[in-house]
Amino acid sequence: MVTNLACKAGALLPYVTEREFLAQVIQLGRIYQWGCYHTHDSRRSAAGFPDIVMVRLSRILFIELKSERGKVTPVQQEWLDALELTGKVETYLWKPSMWDTVVEVLR
Repeated sequence: MVTNLACKAGALLPYVTEREFLAQVIQLGRIYQWGCYHTHDSRRSAAGFPDIVMVRLSRILFIELKSERGKVTPVQQEWLDALELTGKVETYLWKPSMWDTVVEVLR
């Protein structure tokens, strides 16, 4: 189903980079038929905007991804908070150890 990720009993590879995790989340989103958008080169985009936007039916998800050791910057948190306050979208901050949650949300 999803490559490069050991899914048995929630087991993860010893270390998954943010880039690898991004690819896995997008792949899973496509399997579950989400429209997925990720800005590949964000140098000219607004700082802190979430990594992925996913759309399916009446749901819109804004997702910030981090490696296990990664931390959200203040501007990233501001974006997530502002989007959440609209009451019209779902926002998430996911790390590889949260894979079961990722699957549950996207299923």
